[in-house]
Amino acid sequence: MISIIDYGAGNLRSVQNTLAEIGAAYRLIDSATEIQSAEKLVLPGVGHFGQMMGAIDAMRIREPILAYVRSGKPFFGICVGMQGLFEGSEEAEGVAGLGIIPGRLRRFGAEARVPHMGWNEIRPAADSRLLANLGARPFVYFANSYYAPVVPEAAATCDYTISFSAAVENKNVFGVQFHPEKSGPLGLSIMRNFTGLPNAH
Repeated sequence: MISIIDYGAGNLRSVQNTLAEIGAAYRLIDSATEIQSAEKLVLPGVGHFGQMMGAIDAMRIREPILAYVRSGKPFFGICVGMQGLFEGSEEAEGVAGLGIIPGRLRRFGAEARVPHMGWNEIRPAADSRLLANLGARPFVYFANSYYAPVVPEAAATCDYTISFSAAVENKNVFGVQFHPEKSGPLGLSIMRNFTGLPNAH
């Protein structure tokens, strides 16, 4: 069973539709108790880093999310949900992320057309479980104005005027900057990879 945190994210419905398409059972949750009992947890996201973190704090689920991650069970952040894994973002100065991965998000420079919108190629790490068996030169769908630096936890990188972390993976924690729910058959494969993970690391 996949538990999706419902804090009003704009891509919530598309994530649900993707899980339904691959035949994965899911539920929407919005409480600390439900997070604690989750087998696999998804944090979706579209839009503003500060709004997402503000909603998480208003719902008083920041510490329950961190406790869930510490338990070793699979966690998957999508788009802004991945950004929330980091310490903070230039999009919302003074707003703390979850701090699971060191680093801060930065806005693409003046030379880039912002947002970074559409299909782009990623370079997955050979040992990534989330991005396994995607074939040669996988292209996925992005919609982001801010980017994560290339960190040791990067499971894939992408180039858009600068090289950035397109996905992260560390033990039971996974995240993608792109939208698997908008990335066609390849996105479905990524979601299947996540749903097929063991329920504990």
